[in-house]
Amino acid sequence: MVSSETDRTNWLDSAIQDAGAAAYVAYGSSADANVRYLTRFRTTDPVVYVHKPGERGLIVVSQMEYERAVRESTAAVVTRADVGFLDCIRAGESRWRATAHVIADMAGGPLLAPSFFPFALARHLESFQPVILDEKGVVERMRAIKTPEEIQWIRGAQHVTEAAMDRGIALIRSSVPKDGLLYRNGAPLTSEAVRTEMHTTLLAHGYRGIDTIVSCGPDTALPHHQGRGPLLEDEPIVIDIFPQDERTGYHADMTRTVVKGEPSPAIREMYDAVRAAKEHAISMLRAGAHGADLYREVVEFFRDCGYESNMRGFTHSLGHGVGLEVHEDPSLGPEGGELCAGNVVTVEPGLYYPGIGGVRLEDMGVVTETGFDRFTQYEERLTV
Repeated sequence: MVSSETDRTNWLDSAIQDAGAAAYVAYGSSADANVRYLTRFRTTDPVVYVHKPGERGLIVVSQMEYERAVRESTAAVVTRADVGFLDCIRAGESRWRATAHVIADMAGGPLLAPSFFPFALARHLESFQPVILDEKGVVERMRAIKTPEEIQWIRGAQHVTEAAMDRGIALIRSSVPKDGLLYRNGAPLTSEAVRTEMHTTLLAHGYRGIDTIVSCGPDTALPHHQGRGPLLEDEPIVIDIFPQDERTGYHADMTRTVVKGEPSPAIREMYDAVRAAKEHAISMLRAGAHGADLYREVVEFFRDCGYESNMRGFTHSLGHGVGLEVHEDPSLGPEGGELCAGNVVTVEPGLYYPGIGGVRLEDMGVVTETGFDRFTQYEERLTV
């Protein structure tokens, strides 16, 4: 487990030295999960991050952001003026050229950079120092193993997620069926209305929901159809919510499938199979297990239940890591590797058939040496 800032430093130091580089460099706003992870600084403007072995990481910010960055960031902070950026601009260099110039001066040698590093910046850097792409993704691998503090942040996010889920399902439960539609307060209850109420609950707790799924009926056969329009009686409603804590940046992720009325026999059977598959997978989760093996176990489980996998039936991976991104390492898919204690992952089997609909259930928790500490405590009930 990456249990401290020292562990982070050691991981980066080793990656830099193994690559034959002098420093690791990143560039972006806090929308870039790696930048936010390395700096713990929230900003809409891009910053430069440079880490040299044996030293504290350093970020370069505008003068306007200096005081705030000093208060909030775990890295050392300097301004653009401090490192000569403004001098380069006054000398006629472009923004990309000036940025490359100061990074090269700070690093003093070859640079290790993430594979998604800005192309224009990399091209200018190469005229000063060699740029080595970090194709192994050292920061992504660091992020995959959560610290105790990160685990608490995600556990807290899950608690709020369940409150939002409960609000959405309560609306569906209190609706009144009429002519095949669900009504509430005399008007059709829509996907949009349920989504808005859930997002309002999240906002009240300092979280934001984006692209929350509230799909119904035939739309549920498409795993990521967001859903729109009136909700239907006797049809599956898939609710998938993955909010982000605005303060820490960490996500949770959760899915439930419900029916207001009487589900078809096919949906009921799919629901029972999905729930059993999820529990089967969770029973095998522990440090040392391989994501690909867990995925194949669920494929075989569904096969034994009479369901296929690939283009119909079970059409996606079994799960994924959750953190500063809602989908990050590790994978519980066909190419998933060995799991480690501290991995926060989802387990989300699903079945999808055009003309029938879809069912998905998703829980989240942290992998331990002996099993799986499940964060998700929300009930599973098909009919509401």
